[in-house]
Amino acid sequence: MLALAGLGMAGLAGCASMSPSPGTISQAPFGKTANGTPVEIYTLRNGRGMETRIMTYGGIVQSLKVPDKNGNLGDVVLGFDNLQGYVNSNYVKSCPYFGALIGRYGNRIANGKFTLDGVTYPLAINNAPNHLHGGIKGFDKVVWKAMPLLTPDGPALKLTYDSMDGEEGYPGNLSVTAVYTVTADNALKLEFTATTDKDTLCNLTHHSYFNLRGSGDVLGHVVYINADKFTPTDSTLIPTGELRPVDGTPFDFRTPTAIGARINDTNYDQIKFANGYDDNWVLNHPPGKLGLAARLSEPTTGRVMEVWTTAPGVQFYTGNFLDGTFTGKGGWIYQFRDACCFEPQGFPDSPNHPDFPTTELKPGETYHNTIIYKFSTE
Repeated sequence: MLALAGLGMAGLAGCASMSPSPGTISQAPFGKTANGTPVEIYTLRNGRGMETRIMTYGGIVQSLKVPDKNGNLGDVVLGFDNLQGYVNSNYVKSCPYFGALIGRYGNRIANGKFTLDGVTYPLAINNAPNHLHGGIKGFDKVVWKAMPLLTPDGPALKLTYDSMDGEEGYPGNLSVTAVYTVTADNALKLEFTATTDKDTLCNLTHHSYFNLRGSGDVLGHVVYINADKFTPTDSTLIPTGELRPVDGTPFDFRTPTAIGARINDTNYDQIKFANGYDDNWVLNHPPGKLGLAARLSEPTTGRVMEVWTTAPGVQFYTGNFLDGTFTGKGGWIYQFRDACCFEPQGFPDSPNHPDFPTTELKPGETYHNTIIYKFSTE
């Protein structure tokens, strides 16, 4: 087992000018994939007790422990106690993407195809009739190379992966870096970057399922979303291309509102199509600038999570496809609406909507998406 404690980046790099930061990192084996590739799990803790465990398989956040209003730590994300939960055939078949790093393309691409530079690229149809979250073997199902770091901001884990030209149908060799940091102020910070040698698409995000109470459904959780518009979808959850004002709709979370307050308003086809919320909101801050996307709070524990990002949109999903199929950590059987996701990203199906913010990446450019999940209590 590898363990690093009590050193800042200065201690690792030999530069005495940088002050140490509290925090620890430890590493342990976490099983092997079907082809025998070893998987490791890293535990990052800050000086205040916040802790996350991250797998090299899929860049998955396996657990995330944060304090409640009484100072008691609790795990606030869904997942499994062992690797087998993430690789067994039943999970892979339905694949809810618990805690995963999503790529090359987060969200859906209509009919599994897009055109770039006059060439049409066919992709896997893994969410009929569309392509979802990078395909059959997206970034959530590969083993990443890991490097632990103790930085001035807190303990961090750097993951890297080289996606080959043609992988899952996407053009270009894509070099991806993801840095996870547990900061001193109880935030999990994710910094995604990528470069390519050929025009391609890149839209990376994170897919933890949050339940700030630690059990039961999330209908009593209160949500704020910093967005005046959202992107309506058709019956297959593909955007129509419209940017519709949230005014007077169940999609208006500019005033903090309980998830369950309007989630069953079937006067709106979009809610019927998804059986709840599974939608992209157009964030009010300028794309590329770090801004507040959303806030989630849970009254009984007092836990609060703010979501900050540089992405232009956030997908808010309310666990509508959880159905009791999976037994997670501690024996909790995950049921309908037992968690919610906030996935900061480019808009769904952007390559087929020229008016949406582009998700194209060209040689010489660097893709960036910063996501911060910051925890506090009230």
